[in-house]
Amino acid sequence: MSRRQLSASLSAFSADVTSQDSFAIPEQAIRPVGTLHLTIGVMSFPKDEGLEKAVALLKTLVPRKIVASIKGAETTATASIAELAPESGHTTKDPPGPQPPLLSVTLKGLHSMQKTASKASVLYAPPTDGEGVLLRFCESLRSTFQEAGLMAVEDRPLLLHATIVNTIYVKGNRRGGKRHEKPTVDARGILDRYEDFVWMEDVPVEKIAICKMGAKKQDDGDEAYEIEAEIDLA
Repeated sequence: MSRRQLSASLSAFSADVTSQDSFAIPEQAIRPVGTLHLTIGVMSFPKDEGLEKAVALLKTLVPRKIVASIKGAETTATASIAELAPESGHTTKDPPGPQPPLLSVTLKGLHSMQKTASKASVLYAPPTDGEGVLLRFCESLRSTFQEAGLMAVEDRPLLLHATIVNTIYVKGNRRGGKRHEKPTVDARGILDRYEDFVWMEDVPVEKIAICKMGAKKQDDGDEAYEIEAEIDLA
């Protein structure tokens, strides 16, 4: 369901912005649906050294406990208010039916990674995160791997994003085996048109994964990153 929703949004976007009657963006710049993800950080393992340690650390994570610690202050405040409420004679029960997902993601809008949108090479969709829980969850994961010496430390805030357009993949950008400067596009009109566009809405986060860099072609024509290890978000 979530993949269909995102795939439909991406297909409509691609048909629009690649049209010669619209923005004429090269089709190769539009990222395949299978590559869309939220990056937490970059790991570097020369000769695969450290990969086993990273996989072992990943498997020790308990996402539910991490989210609970993030929401701890909110839970405490709620409990304090409940204690002040008059007794009603009724006991509180958990609502019937399936429990809501631990974390969910809505991708909305479109932004340029470059400050000058008239010379953009990467456009991305940010997750909406009104309470900041998703961001703090991802920051906690990043800190865990950084403190273990398994992830590069960056002197900038974590920017959660799903890359929609990247001109580095446009054919002709590589000559003589070397990549040249990324081609750029004037994205001002695209950003205006897709400012409030919803790519997908309330999609549960299902996995945390360690993936190899460089997406690979799949049998169905899509592209995806090879997964080294993953855990369920439970």
